[in-house]
Amino acid sequence: METISVILIAIGILFNLFGCIGLIRLPDVYNRLQSATKCVTLGTCSILLGVLFYYGFIDIGVKALITIVILFFTATVAAHALVKGAYKFGVKLGDKSVKDDYKEVKK
Repeated sequence: METISVILIAIGILFNLFGCIGLIRLPDVYNRLQSATKCVTLGTCSILLGVLFYYGFIDIGVKALITIVILFFTATVAAHALVKGAYKFGVKLGDKSVKDDYKEVKK
């Protein structure tokens, strides 16, 4: 079980690293938020799952499992709220964006 937990934690660190690189490299707030939300959520959930495998179902493992569920739902809702707020306040899409799906829905 220790090998599985180390692999999951390493995968989580890689996802978090890719999310941080996406925050630097992507052109606009919408793409950056997508990168941060998806990569960091998957990375953190993978790290917490590795903690669960390492410790088992004792108090720290159960807390990790509960945190995975809470993080998964709150991060996606928070990202949606931030994107909607940024759009309503008029933050422009990047120059290379080709389609504004939200604008088409509002018509």
